Amino acid sequence: MRCKRFSKMPCREAGFLRHALLALGLGAITLGSTLAPARADMIRAHYSVSLIGLEIGDAVATGHVEPSHYQIDLNARLTGVAAMVSNVKLAFASAGNLHRGAILPSSYATTSGNEQETRTVRMRLQSGTVKAVDISPPFEDWEGRVPVTEALKRNILDPTSALIMAVPNNQPLVGPAACNRTLRIYDGYVRYDVALSYAGTREVAAKGYSGPVAVCTARYHPIAGHKLDSQSTRFMANNREIEAWLAPVEKAHVVVPFHVSLMTMAGLAIIDAVEFTVEPSTVTANTH
Repeated sequence: MRCKRFSKMPCREAGFLRHALLALGLGAITLGSTLAPARADMIRAHYSVSLIGLEIGDAVATGHVEPSHYQIDLNARLTGVAAMVSNVKLAFASAGNLHRGAILPSSYATTSGNEQETRTVRMRLQSGTVKAVDISPPFEDWEGRVPVTEALKRNILDPTSALIMAVPNNQPLVGPAACNRTLRIYDGYVRYDVALSYAGTREVAAKGYSGPVAVCTARYHPIAGHKLDSQSTRFMANNREIEAWLAPVEKAHVVVPFHVSLMTMAGLAIIDAVEFTVEPSTVTANTH
């Protein structure tokens, strides 16, 4: 994606918005063996996105979680001065099935663009295995990248599915079981693992929720799809300043990101929930 180069910082902000949203998915879905939501819930979270203390964007995530299906939509945009320089907007959507304690993504789509260019990625999956990827217009920067083999496209999660994390019914929602896991993620370009570790708890407050959250540290491990000489990939692989706070959703027995902070090459980035609500859902998840 190109951005108007009136200055370097707005271009960095546009690129950062994409990475910030992926950071929301650092705790991708991994289900405990006893997960069985009693009914459908609608989870709505409104996040502010800031870089080096300056608000540069916002994002709204909506998830419908049923006993056997889920559907997640995420929309984001640059705001404030950043929006005056580059009108970047991003949209993500994922759907899939829940079966015997496993998350099985079936579809993933993302559209990113500004007034100059728009790119769409669509991915079809079966039982967590990628069956087809369509990128329009085609992504041309493949030279020098580590090949993503077919074996690396099995048993994976897409980044948007990562917004809902299940915890075994016999484990507390705020505690080690919310965090301790290694995640296998593929976004249609890059395959990477994220290792989450429990670091403690803390109290938070936002519109719709006030109470404890689990604090997780995270490490990024590139697997394939990245360039071997990529400075940003090396930076993230060595980055020890990534943290995610996960808020509990009692009836569905899942946790979702409430706050994410990570050091970027442009400075400290923070994603904070300014609104976090859970209500009974009357919408049926569409997994196709």
